[in-house]
Amino acid sequence: MNKEEILIIDDEPQIRKLLEINLESQGYRVRQAETAEMGLQLAANHPPDLILLDIGLPDKSGQDLLVELKNWYNQSIIMISVLDNEEEIVKALDNGASDFVTKPFRTNELLARIRACLNRNKVEDNKTVLTFNDLQIDLLARTVFVNNEPVKLTVTEYKLLVLFAKNAGRVLTHQFILKEIWGVGYQSDTQYLRVFVGTIRKKIEQNPNKPVHINTESGVGYRFI
Repeated sequence: MNKEEILIIDDEPQIRKLLEINLESQGYRVRQAETAEMGLQLAANHPPDLILLDIGLPDKSGQDLLVELKNWYNQSIIMISVLDNEEEIVKALDNGASDFVTKPFRTNELLARIRACLNRNKVEDNKTVLTFNDLQIDLLARTVFVNNEPVKLTVTEYKLLVLFAKNAGRVLTHQFILKEIWGVGYQSDTQYLRVFVGTIRKKIEQNPNKPVHINTESGVGYRFI
C-alpha cells in the first residue's frame, strides 16, 4: 500500500469527498482544506508528498497560492479547474505546476497523473543514467542510445532532450523550455523550438510522425513520456 500523503485544496465538498474516496482506495493518506489560507497552513505545518490545488478558491486565487507555495514547497502540485482555458493552463504551468486537470476529470487519468508526479519526486538527483524503454541517456558520459545504438545530437539538442527527460511526465510550456535552453530573450520563438523538437524526434523516435517519447500538448508545449 502507498503511504504518500496528498493535500486537497478545493472549496467544493463533493469534489473533496470524491477525491478522498478514490485516493484512500489506492492507499494514499489524505488531508483536506477548503480555503487557500487553510491549505497554506496545512502544507506549511506538515508538507505533503503532493498537492491537488483548485484554481477557484473563495479567499485567494489558486494561481496566487501556487506562486506562494512554490517559494518553498518543492514537491508536485497538480492544478484542478473548471476552466478549460489555454491561458490559465499555461499560466499555471509557468508558475510551477506539475500538471493541470480540468473538471469534470476522469478518475483513472487523474490517478495516473498523480502516480507519475510521485514517481518523479522519488527520482534521485544523483541518478546518472535515465532509461525510457528503448531510449537511454547517460548524463555523465553525455551520450544517448536508442535500441543500444548511439545517437549523435548537437549540444543544444542534447540539452533539450535532457530537460525533457528530467521532467518526464510533466507538461513543459513553450516559454519555459525556451527560457531554460536559450534564455529570456527567446521566449516568443516557438517556431525555433518546433524545429529542434522535430530534429530530435527524427533521431530518437521510431516514427517521428507518431512520436512515443516527445508528445505535443496543443497550444501549450510538450510532455516527455
